[in-house]
Amino acid sequence: MTRTTCLTLTGLLLAASPGGSEEVGSYVVTGDAIMEPLVDSRGDPARGAALISDRQRSLCTLCHSGPFPDAHLHGTLAPDLTGVGTRLSEGQIRLRVVDMKRLAPDTIMPSTAVSRKAEGRRVATVWRSKPILTGADIEDIVAYLTTLKG
Repeated sequence: MTRTTCLTLTGLLLAASPGGSEEVGSYVVTGDAIMEPLVDSRGDPARGAALISDRQRSLCTLCHSGPFPDAHLHGTLAPDLTGVGTRLSEGQIRLRVVDMKRLAPDTIMPSTAVSRKAEGRRVATVWRSKPILTGADIEDIVAYLTTLKG
């Protein structure tokens, strides 16, 4: 896909917990990337590293491995994230974290900015219609992953 596609997510709530929320208005997908951050501030790589390793919030290490703590708990279903900052641009990483299904519709990776109800899976009532991560969480993860150069 090479044309610019504007995805309006009006009214979509990103929630890190059932009580918290952060509204994201829209983002633009250009080719295979989201070039602009989802929130007004840049992500924090230290918070991103903590989120990647948090198996209760981000779920990343359930499927991915990489230079993260507790290697014995890393998954093997998805690509190793070691060196991802060398292979992909910040915008490419952002799109993959936000909605990998745009690039690979059959992926098992959940869309973090798409309602869990839309994922078509059974979801606890408290989490329905709430995406997995906030825009700030996504930016923190992107900031961390872009530091993984080797």
